[in-house]
Amino acid sequence: MTDLKLGYNVGYWPSSGPPPNAQETVLEAEKLGYDSLWTAEAYGSDALTPLAWWGSHTQRLNLGTAIAQLSARTPAATAMAAITMDHLSGGRFILGLGVSGPQVVEGWYGQSFAKPLARTREYIEILRRIFARKEPVVFEGEHYALPLPGTELGKPLKSIVRPLREDIPIYLAAQGPKNIAMATELCQGWLALFYSPDAAEIYADALARADDDFQVVATVPLIVHDDVEEAANYLRPMYALYFGGMGAREANFHANVPIRMGYEDAVRTIQDAYLDGRKDEAAAAVPTELVEKLALIGPADKIRNDLEAWRESRVNTLLMGGGIEQVRQAAELVLG
Repeated sequence: MTDLKLGYNVGYWPSSGPPPNAQETVLEAEKLGYDSLWTAEAYGSDALTPLAWWGSHTQRLNLGTAIAQLSARTPAATAMAAITMDHLSGGRFILGLGVSGPQVVEGWYGQSFAKPLARTREYIEILRRIFARKEPVVFEGEHYALPLPGTELGKPLKSIVRPLREDIPIYLAAQGPKNIAMATELCQGWLALFYSPDAAEIYADALARADDDFQVVATVPLIVHDDVEEAANYLRPMYALYFGGMGAREANFHANVPIRMGYEDAVRTIQDAYLDGRKDEAAAAVPTELVEKLALIGPADKIRNDLEAWRESRVNTLLMGGGIEQVRQAAELVLG
């Protein structure tokens, strides 16, 4: 049985800006025994600045990005940020990476989304060489090259600053089996956006190479409510967005997870409604059973019972969001 840890994810900001009382909530999470603090980025607020800002007031929390997008920074820029954060936090930084999706990569960053697995592999290899600081970095790949080929003035360099840790942990956000398997090969952890202990078999082959130290951090929404259906209603719009509106119909990697779980018909209904602009109908089409498998919802006693499956699973950390009351509820239910 896993001794579950809790992580608090502030996420990326809404259009209104920083979430209210975020610093107070972060400090409450640390006081209550949370293991980690995480921030995210999409195409608004970045992941690193808030993590440094709020994290500077903490003493014990590990500080992670969930996620820093590959296309947002060159490998060298990401390595510099990781080295800097790790020094400033006293070795508490976790670099969570992900490719994002084609709409963001190509529409926001103006880069090609082609061959994301190969691009991720090259990116991580460059990070590892920079962190190791054994010699000036030379890399010739399909997607990245250091120094720039054909340059007359560019030369191989190594970081001026010696990293506090040569093995700064890298966690990979992944949903497809090949990407998860690559995480077990190259990284210290996997950031799972949609995980269900009831469907652990769909990840079994991908996780087969993971050793006991490999960390699985799963995002698990928590809604304490006497009525399960009402609790599910809080989350249906979010799942409808991810399964119905994130990407094109044939290029929505989020939707592939519930499809592999056996909810293909429901996903098609959700996508049809969402892409047709009928968002309320899309949300209503998200099955309560699916929400219960991906989240912890309902009365407190039901959630305590449901947590047993998570404790028996491969998951090490439950990553939760919300305000200060949800932080307190999660600590009471998960940490006791």
